[in-house]
Amino acid sequence: MAVQLFKKLTYSSVYQKYMFPVSGEIMNLVLSYVKEKTNGRPLEMAVDVGCGTGRYTLPLAPHFKKVLGIDISGSQINVAKQYCPAKNVSYMVAPAEKLPLRTASVDLVNAGLAAHWFTVDKFASEAVRVLKTKGCLALHAFYPATEIEYKDLSHDLSLVMSEVWNTLYQYDDISTQHMFCQYQSIYQAIALKDKERITDVSVKIQMDIHEIIGFIQSIFMFQGFVEKDVKGAEEFLIQTEKRFREILGEEADTVRLNVHMKHYCVLASNIKMETC
Repeated sequence: MAVQLFKKLTYSSVYQKYMFPVSGEIMNLVLSYVKEKTNGRPLEMAVDVGCGTGRYTLPLAPHFKKVLGIDISGSQINVAKQYCPAKNVSYMVAPAEKLPLRTASVDLVNAGLAAHWFTVDKFASEAVRVLKTKGCLALHAFYPATEIEYKDLSHDLSLVMSEVWNTLYQYDDISTQHMFCQYQSIYQAIALKDKERITDVSVKIQMDIHEIIGFIQSIFMFQGFVEKDVKGAEEFLIQTEKRFREILGEEADTVRLNVHMKHYCVLASNIKMETC
């Protein structure tokens, strides 16, 4: 299973260093939603499910009295603990489908770049169980495609990245299908009436060639490529970097490129406990 990749320490380190940065736009959406639905009450507890290396856990720390990050991967949790300056954040190994929390004890259940890995119906049931009345659920990720913008070279650069994704899709699984539909199927599985799905949230960051190649390595599908063909995966990276350099010419080592991705978010509130 692809999820086993996250249990490898080498992959956890690559993921922490190179995965696409946390979306400030999405985090603002989540936090604004929570504050609206909880009517400004003090926020006691958030749990970040499938927290990985804690990339989406730490941004929650200033807004909650306590934040717990859980993940099924011990190696991801170990890396998360190494990058944890917040005193109100803790981590533990646990599955998304059996949350180690009391019923009605949580203000926010969050999952960033993670819900597509869960057994969705079991996780959704657990999320509803642990949420307080008016507690919120936030599930978000990005669409598996990328555009690169730079001067009059945008088309050629984006074409290379499109071909990268097309190669990696050969190593996808059901989790990728959830991402392609922008969590539509996950949205339908959430047994709360007060819910919404926000799609096509445009996010732009600047990256250099080294960071883009690192990002490719952090994608789980690339790790699937490595498991099946180590030499082929290494050559793929070399040729991809070579193509970027050929397009950019003398600027290749100094330029920072605008990288565009689409994010999306499923939000729900436990205002009414009855199911849909």
